[in-house]
Formats: sequence, C-alpha cells, structure tokens
Amino acid sequence: MKKIVLCMVLVTSAYSISIAQSLINGELKNLLNQSLQYFPKVKEVQQSVQLAEDKLMLTELNKYPDITMDASYAYVQPKIEVAFGEKTFQFAPVHNVSGALNGSYTLFDFGRLASNIQKAKLELQTSKHVAEQLKHSLFFQISQLYYQIIYAKKAIEIQNQVVQLLAENKNIIETQLKNGNAIQLDLLTIQSKIDNELNRKIDLETNLKKLLNLLNYATGVSTINESQLSISLKNYTSDEAMQMALIHNPSIAIAKDKVNVTKAEVAITKLNERPYVGMKASVGSRNGYLPQINDPRFNYNAGIGFSVPLFNGGKIKQQIKIQERSLALSETNVQSQIHDFEKDIQAALIDIQSNQARIKNAATQIEQAALAQKLSVSKLKNGTATPIEITSTNADYQRALLNQLQYQYQLCNAQLELIKLMGVELID
Repeated sequence: MKKIVLCMVLVTSAYSISIAQSLINGELKNLLNQSLQYFPKVKEVQQSVQLAEDKLMLTELNKYPDITMDASYAYVQPKIEVAFGEKTFQFAPVHNVSGALNGSYTLFDFGRLASNIQKAKLELQTSKHVAEQLKHSLFFQISQLYYQIIYAKKAIEIQNQVVQLLAENKNIIETQLKNGNAIQLDLLTIQSKIDNELNRKIDLETNLKKLLNLLNYATGVSTINESQLSISLKNYTSDEAMQMALIHNPSIAIAKDKVNVTKAEVAITKLNERPYVGMKASVGSRNGYLPQINDPRFNYNAGIGFSVPLFNGGKIKQQIKIQERSLALSETNVQSQIHDFEKDIQAALIDIQSNQARIKNAATQIEQAALAQKLSVSKLKNGTATPIEITSTNADYQRALLNQLQYQYQLCNAQLELIKLMGVELID
C-alpha cells in the first residue's frame, strides 16, 4: 500500500513539473525566478521557516538530560552550637562551602515529548506552506502584471496603426482640398480624430510606464520583450481542477495544517492528566558533616520522583473543551474554503470558455472591419466618401482589434486564476 501511495505522489509531482515547464514562456520564468531573489517579503517567510526548524530542534533536545554544575559559599552567624558541661559542640560551620554536579532526566512522560515534537513538525510544515503560499501569490501577481504590460504594448501598437491610417487619410483629404474636392471642415474633422487617438496613445504609454515601474519594484527588471498574450494551459474539467487544488493549493494545505496542529494541541492537553516520572542525581563535595564540620567531604545522592495530578479545579477539562471547539471551527473552515474553491474554479472555467469563443468570433469581425476600412479609403481616393464615413470605419476597425486583444488578455487572466486556484507551479 505504501508503494502505491509513493508511486501516486511521484506521478503527481512529475505531472506538475511537466505542466510548469510548458505553461509560460522563458522570459516570464526568468522574471519569477528573479523575484525570489529581489522581493524582500520572500526572505522574511524564509526566515520564518528557519525559525520553525529551530523550534523543532529545541523541542527534540528535551529528550536529553539536564546537567548543571553548582558551587556556593555561605557565611552563617550566629554559630549553631550547644554547650555540654564545660565543652561546646558546634553542629554547623560558619563558612559553608559546597560544589556539585547535578543531573535530571525524565524517565516516563507518557507521550508528552513525542506529542510536542509532532506538533513542532506540523508547525514547521505550516511555515513551509505559508512560504509556498507567498511564492504562489507573488508569482500570480507578477504574471498578471507581465500580461498587463504585453496588453498595453499591443494596445499601443494598435493605436499607432490607427493613427497611421488616419494620417494617410488626412494626406488624401489635403490633396482633395487643394484640388477643390474637399472643404476645410473635412480636414479639421480628420485632424480632430487624429488628436483624439494621439491622446489615447499618451494614456496607454503613461499606463505602460507605471506598469513597468511596478515590475521593477517586484523583480528589478524594467523591460519586456515578449509580445504574445498566451498561456499553454490544457482544458480542465471542474472535477480535475478541484482535485489539483486539493493536492497542490497552499491555502487549502494551510487550513488542513491548522486542523492537524489543533488536534496535536488537544492530545498534548489530555496528557496533562497523566503522571510524570523523573530521576535526579547529584555528586560533589561540601562541609558541615559531623564531627569535622569544617572539612569538605565527598557526597552524592540519587532518586526517582513520581507526580500525578489529582485535582486542578477542572481547568484541564475546560482547556480540552475549548481546544476541541477550536478544532471543530478549523475543520469547518477547511470545508468552507473547499466550497469557495469549487465556486471560483467553476467561474474561472466559464471565463476561459467564453473568452475562447469570443476570440474566434473577433477574428471574423476584424476581417470584416479591415475590408470596410479599405473600401472607405478607396472611396475617399475617388472622392465618394465623407470624413465621417472614414472616421466610422477606422473606429470600427480599431474597436475590432481592441476587442480581440481584450479577449486575449481576459483569457490569460482567467487561465492565471485557474492556475492559482489549482496551485500549479509556474516554474520548476
């Protein structure tokens, strides 16, 4: 059975690696790797993992005995002495000196140490999942930003194309104006449209600069060379995506970790009702032994202690009750998260399917708008088209291009959302 489970884990891991290798392009992978070295928050969670590892080591060290070395001196007055006739007998020295090597060791703790070690391991696992969640969230945000930048660059390209077409139309109208086939209003109309499109281009360029500034903040990189809005994500069913989320999503893993840690706390608290057996030993030298009370003498002692709780006012039972309620709350939180994930995954799949269909439909619209734009230019050259007609066909062509670009961008966002929900690694 263990071999079967191990094989399933290896197959799942291999499958996840293969997905990560083919999902995104090399430029985005480099940006994500760069962010791990550049973004300060990553170092913070890495330190929290190291702290959890140190706590686990500290807990495990409790299995070793405690050994101390003690030395003391005390000057005691008045003297402890008794008179017997003419003689006086001193029972304790004035100058008390002692030195000893002491040791204590737990013989039986009835599972306390093992339970605390298990809890520390679970807390370490939680810290690792929190670090994974941060990395996952960071990668998702950088990927979103990356595709926003590509979208802005392509939108600027479309804007340049539209401005160029309008400029060509303006040249035609200027020629017609000189020949007396157009009026000054026609030229002003086309110039107004050019100015309007140039202002849109300025807005897009300003937004692009802001996006590149954010990219530099997260990764230290401020240039993007790629120009394709695409993610190589296969089509998933809702059941397949949900199974991936249950296995890989760090948020679900953290919620499950909290359940396990609370279970460990309940188990540890229940152990407080059990007895405790320990051993103590000491070896050293001290004075104060009769009859030569001032001479130090070798001494040693050893013993076993047994402690069992009898009555504490019901505090342990109340603590167990509180922790069990907390456990029930944590289990409900896991179910609530899974329920939310099912909803969000279904919504992401709907967005993916709808945008894929829109992209196909947009191709026909672009073809029609491009043809209409060419015909209007031809009519303008022949003097049978008005500036309003030219402006309208150019606007339709621009709108068709921008619609297709918008659908491609929305598809990338929906795919990224599904990747985030499934917990799939974007890089190895």
